[in-house]
Amino acid sequence: MAARSLGRGVGRLRGVLARARGGAPAVSPQARASSYPAQREQAALEPATFWGSLARDSLVWDTPYHTVCDCDFGSGRIGWFLGGRLNVSVNCLDQHVRKAPESVALIWERDEPGTEVKITYRELLETTCRLANTLKRYGVQRGDRVAIYMPVSPVAVAAMLACARIGAVHTVVFAGFSAESLARRINDARCKVVITFNQGLRGGRVVELKKIVDEAVKNCPTVQHVLVAHRTENKVPMGELDVPLEQEMAQEAPVCIPESMGSEDMLFMLYTSGSTGTPKGLVHTQAGYLLYAALTHKLVFDYQPGDVFGCVADIGWITGHSYVVYGPLCNGATSVLFESTPVYPNAGRYWETVQRLRVNQFYGAPTAIRLLLKLGDVWVKKYDRSSLRTLGSVGEPINNEAWEWLHKVVGDGRCTLVDTWWQTETGGICIAPRPSEEGAEILPGMAMRPFFGILPTLMDEKGNVVEGDDVSGALCIAQAWPGMARTIYGDHQRFVDSYFRAYPGYYFTGDGAHRTQDGYYQITGRMDDVINISGHRLGTAEIEDAMADHPAVPETAVIGYPHDIKGEAAFAFIVLKDEAGDVDVVVNELKSAVATKIAKYAVPDQILVVKRLPKTRSGKVMRRLLRKIITSGAQDLGDTTTLEDPSVIQEILSAFHMHKERRAATK
Repeated sequence: MAARSLGRGVGRLRGVLARARGGAPAVSPQARASSYPAQREQAALEPATFWGSLARDSLVWDTPYHTVCDCDFGSGRIGWFLGGRLNVSVNCLDQHVRKAPESVALIWERDEPGTEVKITYRELLETTCRLANTLKRYGVQRGDRVAIYMPVSPVAVAAMLACARIGAVHTVVFAGFSAESLARRINDARCKVVITFNQGLRGGRVVELKKIVDEAVKNCPTVQHVLVAHRTENKVPMGELDVPLEQEMAQEAPVCIPESMGSEDMLFMLYTSGSTGTPKGLVHTQAGYLLYAALTHKLVFDYQPGDVFGCVADIGWITGHSYVVYGPLCNGATSVLFESTPVYPNAGRYWETVQRLRVNQFYGAPTAIRLLLKLGDVWVKKYDRSSLRTLGSVGEPINNEAWEWLHKVVGDGRCTLVDTWWQTETGGICIAPRPSEEGAEILPGMAMRPFFGILPTLMDEKGNVVEGDDVSGALCIAQAWPGMARTIYGDHQRFVDSYFRAYPGYYFTGDGAHRTQDGYYQITGRMDDVINISGHRLGTAEIEDAMADHPAVPETAVIGYPHDIKGEAAFAFIVLKDEAGDVDVVVNELKSAVATKIAKYAVPDQILVVKRLPKTRSGKVMRRLLRKIITSGAQDLGDTTTLEDPSVIQEILSAFHMHKERRAATK
């Protein structure tokens, strides 16, 4: 890392820490790790000492590491615990089986309430080993990529851990993605095997997973086998590539010798949308990711041995990786796998589950909280939530109304509420109200405090550090941490360009933030062309590309706008050719195209036909102006002098007002 950037970040942190201590002298090395301020200071100023001792004491190693870290943001080089060797599945399973084999690892909260299944650490280890041996028998070797297209289930968790056990790299694809999106990810990763279910169940509905996989693999030449597990009793067509997974696993031994993996070997790839139309396969490695996921799980949520940890995220997203699977299992926790929806069979589903399973920590998305808030308090108060100690919010900033409802109604005003900020790229929580000094304040709707070793820095438009408090800027991080992604699969230059080029010497998050008068951090939203729909990041370019394939659509522009439930929704402006025909037909075809090429959740909530888009003289679409128009900011459009033809604004405003009137008339 550039000495200049580290000096800036640490210099500012020294000042913050000094103010927090009231000018007290520096903490002695002997006293370090005895208090939150001391741990925070050591993680910032002596990261090798801080993380080195944690890694040594927290993880099970085959071979000790010789170098704690070797990082340089300039070249995008990030390495932790070099020379060390370990196996992630041993850390998540074997070590706990040796101590308490019958302790519960997973509680599978199936779609139908009251039909939960408990899986012990011994059972999960045996299932993982059988699946690992099956993968090996079908040609999967160390370093091969395996796609997992499954909803939340014990078999999906075992598939992830089986890959980790034999040194294969898994890429879990959210089981709501279309066949085309699945194929794109399989091909980018060059996956050898796909693991899926015959069908899925969600919200009382059957999802034809195998059918989607069949469609996808027609265009995936690297796929040699599709392993098909069974969630329902229904039969599905089985072709030449298909292998009945349970039958094959039954023939395998429940023991599989784990591969000894280097700390920086790939553990998994997870695809996320960027500001271009091509998804990015972000690479996470072994030791650093596991340590960071486990430590944040333990400290942010105040996890205690024996707790039932309830993260209701899907395993197709990073939240499911870090706080359904790897973090909780490394800590020996009981982790809830939530297969259903927050409103099936009714709006009390979450809280009935909390009562029945005696959940201690509940971690979910603001989208679901806002939906349940609108459906009333009665569904919450119907159930006993006294087991809850910590409530968590993830995926997008939570608004104050939802925060207050979650805290006062769901938590009865007695639970700690942690609004967490992090990303697929960060691997784990980076800013959250906890850990902190005992009894430290928590403010509504604010992530507040950086986690140990996270050095937030705000930047202005010219790339200068914004000093002081009560200021805003681009959120960067000045120092590497073990959980962060290492590269974009197959394109390290894109990794460098995306995260380290805008502000040399810093990791650029893509988000804006405000630092309050008290030095706390509040996330203000994305600064690039990425929108956050129900907690799922999606590049606007990806939606635009899906619609641009329509023969009647020469141009399109997509922006995000505030939505009461989803947080953000997509709004599409489209230009049609003169011979396009029936507009309603084209709009429906465009919605269908987005659902088919990406996923149903990516379909724009609103589509507006316009004669032309606002462009600069160089041809760039000014999405900033489009956003102003639909968010009632048209009175303050800012600088429009670069527009090729300023009259286009009035054209679009008129079309938008007519669009609003038509929508109001149909409600």
